[in-house]
Amino acid sequence: MAEGDNAMKEKIHPNYQVITVRCVTCGTEYEMGSTSKNINVDTCANCHPFYTGQDTYTQAAGRVERFNKRYGISKDQK
Repeated sequence: MAEGDNAMKEKIHPNYQVITVRCVTCGTEYEMGSTSKNINVDTCANCHPFYTGQDTYTQAAGRVERFNKRYGISKDQK
């Protein structure tokens, strides 16, 4: 191949453009590049409990208590 032959073929690649991604939960908008025209996400880093620090572990705690109750393990035995 010659040095100038590495150009992309024309009319076969999707149009890459700057779009706005919108979170439908909190309404936050981000700009990014994509070949899609419109992207809506359910949750984003702004509203997801894992990233905001508001994540609760009540479900896991309930499982531990249920396991301990099932096998008769009390806090004194630990």
